[in-house]
Amino acid sequence: MRAALGADAALGVLGAVLVLAQATLLASVIARAWGGADLAEVTPALLGLVAVVAGRSALSWGFEVVGRRAAASVLSDLRMALVRRRLRDAPAALDGVQSGEVATAAVGGIEALEGYFAKYLPQVVLACIVPLAVIAWSAPIDLLSAGIMVATLPLVPIFMVLVGWYTERRTTERYAAMVRLSTHFLDVVRGLPTLRAFNRGGAQAARIEEVSDDYRRATMGTLRVTFLSGAVLELAATLGVALVAVTVGVRLVEGHLALQAGLTVLILAPELYAPLRALGAQYHASADGMAVAHRILDLLDEPAAVSAPDGDAVAMPDLRTAPVVLDDVVYAYPSREGDVLRGASLTLAPGERVAVVGPSGAGKSTIASLLLRLAEPTGGRVLAGDVDARDVAPDAWRAQVSWVPQRATILRGTVAENIRLGAPDADVEVAARAAGADEFIRALPDGYDTVVGEGGRALSAGQSQRLALARALARATPLLILDEPTANLDAESAAVVADAVRRLPRDRTVLLIAHDREFTRGMDRVVALADGAFTADDAVNATAAPEETS
Repeated sequence: MRAALGADAALGVLGAVLVLAQATLLASVIARAWGGADLAEVTPALLGLVAVVAGRSALSWGFEVVGRRAAASVLSDLRMALVRRRLRDAPAALDGVQSGEVATAAVGGIEALEGYFAKYLPQVVLACIVPLAVIAWSAPIDLLSAGIMVATLPLVPIFMVLVGWYTERRTTERYAAMVRLSTHFLDVVRGLPTLRAFNRGGAQAARIEEVSDDYRRATMGTLRVTFLSGAVLELAATLGVALVAVTVGVRLVEGHLALQAGLTVLILAPELYAPLRALGAQYHASADGMAVAHRILDLLDEPAAVSAPDGDAVAMPDLRTAPVVLDDVVYAYPSREGDVLRGASLTLAPGERVAVVGPSGAGKSTIASLLLRLAEPTGGRVLAGDVDARDVAPDAWRAQVSWVPQRATILRGTVAENIRLGAPDADVEVAARAAGADEFIRALPDGYDTVVGEGGRALSAGQSQRLALARALARATPLLILDEPTANLDAESAAVVADAVRRLPRDRTVLLIAHDREFTRGMDRVVALADGAFTADDAVNATAAPEETS
């Protein structure tokens, strides 16, 4: 970006020189023709004028090309930085930032910044160089006109600042309305099956219309400000040119000023205000981008959900032999008040199967996020053996953990590609059989080569969950976390998934998070999470669990 601005500055200086040359040559041609010179005498000046006009056109093209290339580079870097921050450093989105807002900022918001980098910043260079060059060139020719230019020139920036303050507020309101529209529309799209099931589509259509009208009104308000501000800047520039023209005209009539000098100043006067008028127009064109830029920078400045070691990372212990320990863990969500976990302590021995039960909101999924290094405790420690998780690189920790969420995400691709997502060299059939998915996969039209996901073969919730379980098993990690894998399934599908979980090989540690104690049968231990802590009084062993549920 700095190189592009440097190139713009160089082009701006050259452009200012051509502006002065054009005015001087044009005034010379007119004055000499008025004095009776023939075509042969003014031909060199005319050819020079044609060359200058062609040069200015080429410079304008180059100016825009450099600006757009710089903008493309900056926007690409900014979008990648935002994606990395939200997907890599805060993948669980525990800070309460809506995904609709992030999508709006990453797509339309960043695109709106193109006008700022491609047009506004280059125009700032011209607005700084051209007026100074015009005044410096005019002063030796006509000091009075140069003085008028100096006196009237500040009017345009003053009006720009006054209008800019109001424009900034209106564009901020417009961006907020766009975020509300995007977020609500995304929520509606996600919830379409539920809305159809409860016949609430009409109500949401009315709500979308209401939010769209809010965005329309905000947009029209911003456009009104843009048009009115343009008129104000044009008025200020016109008054300045008129004052120069009147004084030059009077002195030309009285014979106090030479014709060529007067024409040079008159031609240069509009060029003095033109870059500032264009700067005002580009400011409004880039106002949307500047409004969203503040929010993007705030998102980029948010601390990462999980910190990486400052120096050399400690080697990650092998969880096949090292226990995983929650040591007096405290956690509070950044977007909520109060602690979700309050001194929770739990040890997962290598190869042990532990089930965690508890009511909704007790913090069970938070335990999974901590063990996946998607979040970091605000108090206490997460240990692998004697090694604090904070001293281990997050990627090295996650390489030994697999996860099956409540709702499986199936990407567009073949069944085999979905299973191999985290393990490209895995034996998909072995993983599918272990997850109880092999039978239904072979019944698909193309078996493991069947395309599923968006636009592909539709899978039931139970099939998707078994596919997600196969994906987790394909990684063959020492620690497997199952976060309520049957929460959204019917009884038959839940029974199939539960049976697949019970038949898992005993070569890995399993943490099962569940509501239903019936699903915890076959676990080595069942512990309860309540009031932010594991309570010893509610812990039961595997043989007692079925009796409590009967």
